[in-house]
Amino acid sequence: MRIGILGLGRIGAFHAETLFGLDAVESLVVADPFAEAAKTAGERFGAEVADSPEAVLAAGVDGVVIAAATDAHPGLILAAVEAGVPVFCEKPVARTMAEGVEVLKAVQGRDVPIQIGYNRRFDTGFVNARAAVRSGELGTLHTVRSTTLDPAPPPAAYIAASGGIFRDCSVHDFDIIRWVTGREVTEVYAVGGNRGADFIKEAGDADTTGAILTLDDGTIAVVSNSRHNARGYDVRMEIHGFQDSIAVGLEDKLPLRSVEPGVTFPAGPPHDFFMDRFTAAYRAELTAFTEVVAGSRPSPCTIEDALEAGWIAEACTLSLREHRPVTIAEVRTA
Repeated sequence: MRIGILGLGRIGAFHAETLFGLDAVESLVVADPFAEAAKTAGERFGAEVADSPEAVLAAGVDGVVIAAATDAHPGLILAAVEAGVPVFCEKPVARTMAEGVEVLKAVQGRDVPIQIGYNRRFDTGFVNARAAVRSGELGTLHTVRSTTLDPAPPPAAYIAASGGIFRDCSVHDFDIIRWVTGREVTEVYAVGGNRGADFIKEAGDADTTGAILTLDDGTIAVVSNSRHNARGYDVRMEIHGFQDSIAVGLEDKLPLRSVEPGVTFPAGPPHDFFMDRFTAAYRAELTAFTEVVAGSRPSPCTIEDALEAGWIAEACTLSLREHRPVTIAEVRTA
């Protein structure tokens, strides 16, 4: 099949490389506002270079991957749907939830599949965790712990436009908690602090946060996030039930050092970047998209899914600002 790519920055170029290596993908058509980025991708992957998103959609593509700046997501999603081209779009759907809701309303009833990029759903550890929960082998759940710690903060310009740590970073934890447990979040309480880069505080954001989520069956989820984790990129989950407990991310590249005598775990070099930690998951995610394009499976992560994680982020943002518990019903507008 022939796949278009809109946006060839860090993640777009990474997706181009991944798609180039998939057997189902025969050719690529690429476009980026920065002509040099598109030219480089064209030369590297033998891709056809188009001068606009419209030209990509008119180039006979079977599906399109949107990896452009967030502000462009709504317009590009709608343009692809109007052209009848299946869409993979990196999260978020839009910069604001109001815009995201408008996109959802605009595409409802259209027979064009849309997949939103939440790659943890394709990581083997999280897939196995979901299967364990759904099989009942853990018994009734009582506690979930989800962690995302970045080795260093992104640039100041990125932070200023990110929408805040809950919308930018924690939202991955929120999505995977929903996906693994099969439950919805009803209430949150969030705290945050600034112990590191001054530009994060100046942007009105926190660099380290914690959130308590109450799920609709009474399970408690604890989410921990930070922009500062000198040892590496740390993504983990613990799931505790009345019959058993399991963990995702306890492997030799875990960026955590034990000080127990005689303990050598973990033994390998720590993960230092999200692309390192989730290389296989990204490949599985885009493989899934080729199956969506081929019509052999439904979207594994819909706009509705992405908005649900977004409402949790909105509630946490409000909770941090007002120092109080916030229900999802309070922030939801549609």
